[in-house]
Amino acid sequence: MGWEAIIHWDQQAFLTVNNAWSNGLFDLWMPLFREKWFWAPFYLFLMSYVFVNFGRKNGARFTLGLLFTVALCDFTSSELIKKNVQRLRPCNEPQIKEQVIVRVNCGGGYSFTSSHATNHFGVALYVIGMLGFLSRWVRPCLLLWAGAIALAQVYVGVHYPLDVGLGGTLGAALGGMVARIFESVRSALIARA
Repeated sequence: MGWEAIIHWDQQAFLTVNNAWSNGLFDLWMPLFREKWFWAPFYLFLMSYVFVNFGRKNGARFTLGLLFTVALCDFTSSELIKKNVQRLRPCNEPQIKEQVIVRVNCGGGYSFTSSHATNHFGVALYVIGMLGFLSRWVRPCLLLWAGAIALAQVYVGVHYPLDVGLGGTLGAALGGMVARIFESVRSALIARA
């Protein structure tokens, strides 16, 4: 499959999600999924849980790893990839712009890779790596959470499926890598569990 065929497939997959999947429930929730403040209670719960159950020192180390994960993911996606690839967002792409249902502010930035997908899959894999030992349900819940945020980027009209798919893959790799770097913190958390 050539590059032009991949881009065509990506645009068609985008239009399917953005147009054909339109419904009132998604119109209400998907724009919220991509807002930082919407997930603030989750982050507050996560931090509180770690500090209360594993102590101040381990909580601070966990938080440092989490912040490092987000910074690394965001820098890699936004600064290293987006600024070099310079792919237009679907809502700004002249070929399909008129067909796009824009449900949020389109923005002027570039599309590939999705920083939302990169950051949230990075966080998900970091947390899985650090706290996945607590329960079997942690892993699928975090992956569904990150996946819903990634899907929301396509639904609202600001990213293509490849943007979120490869962004999510990048984030997962970086989040998993940071979790391995912070392995000693994970060992301390397991010891306190």
